[in-house]
Amino acid sequence: MKLSILLQAAGGSQAMIYQVVMWVGIIGVFYFFMIRPQQKKQKDLKTLLSAIKKGDQVVTIGGIHARVYAVEETLVTLELDKGVKLTVDKSAIARTVAE
Repeated sequence: MKLSILLQAAGGSQAMIYQVVMWVGIIGVFYFFMIRPQQKKQKDLKTLLSAIKKGDQVVTIGGIHARVYAVEETLVTLELDKGVKLTVDKSAIARTVAE
C-alpha cells in the first residue's frame, strides 16, 4: 500500500517537471520569434537614424519622400522640392532610399 502511494507521488512530480519544461519551451519560442526580432529592428532603426546626413534621400513614416536638408540632434529638415522645406522629428524617418 505504501509503495503504491510513493509511486503515485513520484509520477506526479515527474508530470510537474514536464509541465515546467513545456512552459520554459513556450517562453523560449515566444522570445526568439517575437521579442528578439523586435529588438533587432529597433537597434537597426537607431543605427539608421544616427547615420542620417545632409543629402540623403529618406521616406518618413507618413510616406513622404524627401532629401535631407539639415540635421539637428532630434530634428531633421527635409527638402521636398526646391524651396519647400519640412521639419520633422528624427523618429519620423522610416528608411533611407538608395539613389
